[in-house]
Amino acid sequence: MQTSTLDKQLAFLKEIDRLKSVIRQSPLLDRSRKENSAEHSWHLAMYALILSEHAGETVDATRVIQMLLLHDIVEIDVGDFPIHGGTSRELQAEQESKAAVRLFGLLPQPQGSELLGLWQEFELAQTADAKFAKVLDRFQPLLVNLATGGGTWTENDVSLDQVLSRYGPVIEAGAPDLWAACERWVIEHFRNGQAA
Repeated sequence: MQTSTLDKQLAFLKEIDRLKSVIRQSPLLDRSRKENSAEHSWHLAMYALILSEHAGETVDATRVIQMLLLHDIVEIDVGDFPIHGGTSRELQAEQESKAAVRLFGLLPQPQGSELLGLWQEFELAQTADAKFAKVLDRFQPLLVNLATGGGTWTENDVSLDQVLSRYGPVIEAGAPDLWAACERWVIEHFRNGQAA
């Protein structure tokens, strides 16, 4: 018996439920616990809905939202790679690429290929939509760290220079005005002795 389109779609949706179990380093703003990757993806989609006017180029907010809902699905297989975790980017990219092929391969065609293509576009960050999606993926954790008195920066002894070099180029490339605000907030944060 051949598996139907609906069966494949439901298998994918059941599989991605596992994203709720992937715990990230960033805390919730109330600091009651760490966020999970599904919450992170949802929150980033909301950022895209609300903040798309701040992109450096014209973006299609719907496509940005789609990328952000998909971008961390690979963590089901490989877990979260914290920005300050010291993991090899090449190893991370290889593992995530394999996970993307497996996970989006659960879907019927051409749907699986279309979503894999969106995920790959996000990873390459060359289109205006993908650049802005990457911006938001850095912007949200930066704001969480500021709102939680240093959050993971304090936990990992992250310096001002590390924050500026890790967040700055990505945010500035896709949303220069957002980076100008972030840079000001981050410098003020470190000047006040709020983090390492």
